[in-house]
Amino acid sequence: MHRITILGISEKQMYSLTIHIIIYVILCTIITFTISGNLLVIIIISHFRQLHTPTNFLTLSLAVADFLLGGIVMPPSMIRCWYFGDLFCKIHVSLDITLSTASLIHLLFISIDRYCAVCYPLHYQTKITSCAAGIMIAISWIFAGIYGCFMCLNIQGLDGLQNHKSQCLGGCLYISSPLSGLVSSLLCFYFPGFIMLGIYTNIFIVASRQAKIIKQTEQRGQTAKEKKMAVSMKQEKKAARTLGITIGCFFICWLPFFLYSFINTFVQCQTSAFVTELLYWFGYLNSAFNPFIYAFMFNWFRKSFQIILYGKIFKPNSSRINRTTEVEAE
Repeated sequence: MHRITILGISEKQMYSLTIHIIIYVILCTIITFTISGNLLVIIIISHFRQLHTPTNFLTLSLAVADFLLGGIVMPPSMIRCWYFGDLFCKIHVSLDITLSTASLIHLLFISIDRYCAVCYPLHYQTKITSCAAGIMIAISWIFAGIYGCFMCLNIQGLDGLQNHKSQCLGGCLYISSPLSGLVSSLLCFYFPGFIMLGIYTNIFIVASRQAKIIKQTEQRGQTAKEKKMAVSMKQEKKAARTLGITIGCFFICWLPFFLYSFINTFVQCQTSAFVTELLYWFGYLNSAFNPFIYAFMFNWFRKSFQIILYGKIFKPNSSRINRTTEVEAE
């Protein structure tokens, strides 16, 4: 008989004080970096008008999803002893699913944006406008919200599943049936993931072909128009490389959890709540890593951070500061 998806409150697990302190220090560090890093991205892109491009609007919305994940979802997830009852646990899990899904869909649309920029550079500015970016952002949030609410509505209550005589109910964990786990993994990870891999493979092939063309024109001497095109191609290639790192980071962080979920669909193995929580938090790391990828790869991020650090952001017309983007040669 098919088991419906339920929300589980795991049994309380006892650890020594030292282990508790180490766990909380690590988790608080992850939360701090997630919130501060993504907040910095939000401030930088929102404030500086030069950065108001369709690609950066998608990046901004992704940072909002990761920021909310770090500020709203991660702190309750850190609680080892759940005192807040069934209803808040359902709301927490629903927000977790919604924001994690929104982050994934944003990455998918950013991949599509980069694909258009690299593979169809002449039509990019007419096809990918701010309006188009707004539509992609709206689709990301609407789909994630509907999916999160759907999963919440399919959660069974906990009456009769636990003995509630103790004040501590354990940790708030999402437990899915085999069929639900399989559908969720395919819909929210494997299908979008394979699409992103296919898109990036195509981008890499086209970018490599463009690099050869640039090299040939440099050898025979470039016209002014060709030099301008070469600079644009290098910028897009660098952005594509950054996308590849971002996608790679996403797969490294979330693959263990979804692989475990996929295997558990066919092989019903009993694992401790600690293992499940560990895989969850390893996935959460993706939201903390994204801002640092921008920091290492993009000069606009580093220069904007310096402006904020030195307090120049509070000067009049600071939003109109022009920061020339340096293109690094491959």
